Amino acid sequence: MHPDALFGDLLFPFISLSVAVILFEGSLTLKFDEIRGLHGVVRNLITIGAFCTWIITAFATHYLLGFDFNLSLLFGAVVVVTGPTVIIPMLRVVRPNANIANILRWEGIVIDPLGALLAVLVFNFIISSELGHSTMDHILISFGRIMVVGTGMGLLFAEVLGIILRKHLVPEFLRNVLSLTLVFGVYAISDMIEHESGLLAVTVMGIMLANMKDTDIEEILDFKESLSVLLISILFIILAARIEFDQLLIIGWPALILLAVIMFVARPVAVFVSALGSDLTIKERILISWIGPRGIVAAAVAALFAIRLDEAGVPGATVLVPLTFLVIIGTVIIQSATSKYIAHWLGVREPPPTGVLIIGAGNVARAIGKAIQDKEFKVLLTDSTWENIRLARMEGLEAFYGNPISEHAERNLVLVGLGRMLGMTGRSNLDTLASQRFKSEFGSNNVYELTSSKDSIVSDKHKVSTRHRGQQLFAEDITYGRLAGWLRSGAEIRSTQLREEFDFDNYLEKNRDHCVP
Repeated sequence: MHPDALFGDLLFPFISLSVAVILFEGSLTLKFDEIRGLHGVVRNLITIGAFCTWIITAFATHYLLGFDFNLSLLFGAVVVVTGPTVIIPMLRVVRPNANIANILRWEGIVIDPLGALLAVLVFNFIISSELGHSTMDHILISFGRIMVVGTGMGLLFAEVLGIILRKHLVPEFLRNVLSLTLVFGVYAISDMIEHESGLLAVTVMGIMLANMKDTDIEEILDFKESLSVLLISILFIILAARIEFDQLLIIGWPALILLAVIMFVARPVAVFVSALGSDLTIKERILISWIGPRGIVAAAVAALFAIRLDEAGVPGATVLVPLTFLVIIGTVIIQSATSKYIAHWLGVREPPPTGVLIIGAGNVARAIGKAIQDKEFKVLLTDSTWENIRLARMEGLEAFYGNPISEHAERNLVLVGLGRMLGMTGRSNLDTLASQRFKSEFGSNNVYELTSSKDSIVSDKHKVSTRHRGQQLFAEDITYGRLAGWLRSGAEIRSTQLREEFDFDNYLEKNRDHCVP
C-alpha cells in the first residue's frame, strides 16, 4: 500500500480531519467534576511536565543520535503528547483507581493539541532560523494567535451546538451528522484564520459541551466513539505504511536507548515534578509515571513536519517519522503488556467488575442481594424509599439512598467493582429507565430486568418495547410479585455449586418440583 499515491493531496487533510474527530470525541468525556482536587496535577502535567519531557528528550536525541539541536527540539515536542487513542483502551484493561484514571485521561486528551502547538512553534523556529529571520518575536506572536483563535472558536461553536441541542432546533436523526459537520467546520475555519489552531478549537469545543448543563450529548458521544475507533485503525495503517523497514534499521540501537530515556527518565521526572504538593500517593505517582504511551497525534504531526522539513532541505528530517513510530510501538507494547501487573503490585488497581448493582431494595432485591453477597461478590442496592434502605443496611448490604438515574447519582453513585445491573423495583418504568442509563456503563449483555406483576397481565400495546429494556431476568412467568409473595410465605434464596458430574441439567432434574432457578 502506498498512501501518498493512493490519496494524493487529500492524504494530510484526511489525517488532520480524522485527528480532529478523535480529539473531539475524547474531550466529550472530560467532566470538570472528575478532577476536583486534582486539576493542579493535570495543569502541571500539560505545562511543567510537558516542558520537562520536551527538554530531556531533546537533549537525549541530540547526544544519542547526533541530530541537529533544532531537529532534536522538534522531535522532543512531537513525543510530548501521550494520546487518548492508546491511553483510554489501556485504562479499560488496567483498571487503575479513579485518581489515576482521571488524571491520565485528562492529560492524554488536553496535551494532544498543546503538544501539536509546541511542535508547530518549534517548526516555525527551525524554518525562521533557516531563512535567517528574527525568531522569538515571531514565535511568541504565533503562540498568542493560535491560543486566542483556537480557544475562541472552540467556545463559540460549543455554545452554538449547545443551543441547537437544548432548543431542539434540528430533528434527532440529524444531530450526529450536524455535530460531525460542525467539528469539521470549526477545525477548518479556525485553521484558516490561524494555521494549526484547529486541534485546540475542537478540543475546547468538546470540553465545553461535556460540561454544559441540560445538554444531552450521549448519542453524539456514542456515534463519535464508534467513528473514532474506525478512524484510529485507518490512520495507524496509513501512517505506518509510509515507513520503509530499512528506515527503522537505520536509526539503530541508540534509538532503543532513547526510548528507555523517554520511559524511565523523562516521564517519571515530568510526573513527580507535576505532582509536588498534591494528595497523590507515591504508588499512584509511580503508575502514572509508567503509563505514557504515544498515539496517533504524534504519528500524524511527525509525518506532516517530516515532509515540510524535507522540502525545506533540513538534514535528517526523513528519520523523524520512523523514530516517532519506534517510540509509539515501544511505549504501547511495553506499557500495555505490563501496566496491569504493576498496578496490581502497587495496590492501585480497582477490583474486577464482577459485582452487581441492584435497582430497588425491597424484600426481593434484599434477599437476592444477600445471597450474592454471601458468595463474596460485591453488591450495591439503590432505592428512593428510606425504609427499604434502612432494612438493607441492617442486613449488612451496601445501599445508596436516592434515584439511581438522578443527577445526584451521576456524581455520587460509586460503581467501582460493579459489572452487572439487576432491575428489581417492581416498577417496570423505573427499571427500564435504569437499564437505558446503565447499558452504556456495563454493556447491554450485563443489564437485566425482573418482570413486574403489571407487565404480565397488560396487553402488548401497553408494554415497554423489549429493545429499550434489559434482558429478561429468570423465567418469563417469574414476576416481582410472585417472588415477593413466595418470600413472605417463607421461601428462601439458596445457591448450589455446579460441577462437571452435577451440572445444571442434573440440578433441574433433581429439584424441579420444589425450586425456581
